[in-house]
Amino acid sequence: MPLSTASQGETTRFTEALERFPVRWGSVSPYHLSSSRLPLPFVQPDPDLTSGSSAEALSEMPQTDGDVPAARADNRAGRPAPGLRSRSAPVSADVRLLGIATEHLARLGPKRVTVVAVAAEAGMTHANVYRYFPSKDALLDAVAGRWLRDIEAHLAGIADAPDPADDKIERLLTALATMQRDALASEPNLFAVHLDATVAARPIARRHRVRLRSLVERVVEEGMIAGTFSARDRERAIAYIFDASYRFTHPLAIQHDADVPRDLVEARFGAVIHAIQRVLRAGVL
Repeated sequence: MPLSTASQGETTRFTEALERFPVRWGSVSPYHLSSSRLPLPFVQPDPDLTSGSSAEALSEMPQTDGDVPAARADNRAGRPAPGLRSRSAPVSADVRLLGIATEHLARLGPKRVTVVAVAAEAGMTHANVYRYFPSKDALLDAVAGRWLRDIEAHLAGIADAPDPADDKIERLLTALATMQRDALASEPNLFAVHLDATVAARPIARRHRVRLRSLVERVVEEGMIAGTFSARDRERAIAYIFDASYRFTHPLAIQHDADVPRDLVEARFGAVIHAIQRVLRAGVL
């Protein structure tokens, strides 16, 4: 149906108004996505960037989070965008709680650490802490667990070394005793949590015991295969190693000998280790 003269006039005036209306640079409308009207950045590009020296000009422009062309170029090259490199991943709540609990434990001791104080410093309620750690003991055990994993990693490096099995048994037991004695001297509050968890046979201590046994078992098996050890019963040999070294590797015994001079303890333990090596070589067990 043809438009009336009045309607045609309205349409003409509307079209003229649109032509006078300035196009907003950066509009989200799909009709503005022509080669000369890119949606980003929200400033009109310098005409010089369209010349033959555009690459040099672009490389001299400051790279910011909003610099989409540079970000896309970095992504195409397999590199993270500059803005992404400057952002670090947020720390999870449980890691934050462990960090705060570690500081409180070192400063206050296990008896004075409270879940309420840890939660307050983390900016949450104490009830929220229990979503990650069901009790204060579980929180402190998790702090000690990180230290125990460091010990286990060090001992695993000894067990995996290309050395004779009898030498590795000596180094492994010596390192286990030394690292615990060092903790008792320099981090007594952390050692206290380790001792309490061991005496109470809490899960963190039981897991640590299993990992220690696995490392000793690995060395004993290696020695039996290589002929270094003549043990007839692997299980009895492993049990003998832990029984003989108990006085120097168990945290309760280490605390009991805290006032004994270190050189005297090391001399006594050295004699015990030599006895262990002789028994394993002789095939008595």
